Amino acid sequence: MEINNDAKIFEMQAEVCLAIANPKRLHILSLLKNSEMSVAALIQAVAINKANMSQHLAVLRQHNIIEARREGKTIYYRIANPKITEACTIMRGVLMETLKEKAKLSKRLQKVKL
Repeated sequence: MEINNDAKIFEMQAEVCLAIANPKRLHILSLLKNSEMSVAALIQAVAINKANMSQHLAVLRQHNIIEARREGKTIYYRIANPKITEACTIMRGVLMETLKEKAKLSKRLQKVKL
């Protein structure tokens, strides 16, 4: 039995969401949104060791979220598709709006308690 296209796309979407469902990986994507970076620069910016960075980059590469290029001994990473950055930006915006609404509600509740 063949899986219909919608089901396959939902499955792929879930896999990508799982791949980025990690604060360190989201930080890496945020750093790569404007330009490519070397592994050494990513390690320094994210403040994790080389082994952990390699694991995170492997997960992102496995799901075609990032791409690599080698220049001599240096490996540089970049976002594979700019729409990935757009999706992360949209989700971040939704979360920031949610936090603002919760803060407003909290202030209103505090005024009522006084």
